Amino acid sequence: MAYVITDACTKDGACLDVCPVDCIKEGVFTDSDGTAYDMLFINPVECIDCGLCEPECPTNAIFAETAVPDDKKHFIRINKEAFASGQVG
Repeated sequence: MAYVITDACTKDGACLDVCPVDCIKEGVFTDSDGTAYDMLFINPVECIDCGLCEPECPTNAIFAETAVPDDKKHFIRINKEAFASGQVG
């Protein structure tokens, strides 16, 4: 399991400062439907599920993968694909 950043991200950067494995990256990911997401992303392969990032987010954009709200679940895929596609990272 990993943590996931959703579209409420404002790129504040507080989460970057606390991540012990540097798995959070800023970038722009263009989804297959053409939607561009300019935000921070969590690499699900590198995330160690420590949870330090979640309370640092001022916009509550970060969730444990199992706690992502139903209307934001597509961000689980988006965070994965952002890194797998090479668009972020």
